[in-house]
Amino acid sequence: MVKQDRAIRTRQTILTAAAKVFEERGYQAATISEILTTAGVTKGALYFHFPSKEDLADGVIHEQDQDLPVPSRACKVQQLVDTVVLHAYRLRTDPLVRAGVRLALDQQAQGLDRSGPFLRWSDVGTTLLRQAQAQGELMPHIEPGETADVLVGAFAGVQAMSQAVSNYQDLPRRVSALLRHILPSVVVPSVLAAVDITESRGAHVHGELREASRPTPEPCPGDPSRLLTGQ
Repeated sequence: MVKQDRAIRTRQTILTAAAKVFEERGYQAATISEILTTAGVTKGALYFHFPSKEDLADGVIHEQDQDLPVPSRACKVQQLVDTVVLHAYRLRTDPLVRAGVRLALDQQAQGLDRSGPFLRWSDVGTTLLRQAQAQGELMPHIEPGETADVLVGAFAGVQAMSQAVSNYQDLPRRVSALLRHILPSVVVPSVLAAVDITESRGAHVHGELREASRPTPEPCPGDPSRLLTGQ
């Protein structure tokens, strides 16, 4: 168990270092040597977890998928919005997510399969839009797969523009504007009126997830509440 915990920590240290280097230099310019120096681990430790630079980049790209998913919502359009704005929030606050996006959008990353994030986002969007359609939340003409692809492409463009203009500082505003422009042509007006697409929504969802992930402390054996409940 101790060895396993150490291996997990080492892998995370390597991924964090790789994310820093990839974000600063891009895929082509990043080197294993620089990642090793940043991580402070041996070459053997790095190659044990990641046999190549491509494997390192794949690890960084997929790391963002390990985060807790957005809780199920009764309104599937709101769940889709929350998924988008939560990613935007993490992009501003999590170096691993920023590096993963940088790699996915890096057209100079020759030899690296960058399709994964786009296909996963499209699958998630299609699934939620189909659920929304089944509940009568979408306009009659909507084809979920096509709409998901449009949203993913537009979201990627907004991320790239925000990074270039403000280093992601204006991303919540840009994402809110994107949703205000796209959703009226997709969602039934009565449903859309109740959907929260404000700039602060991402921070709210992130806080909700953090609260839900906190373990409930076990009461002390002499806790009066246990006596009252007979536990």
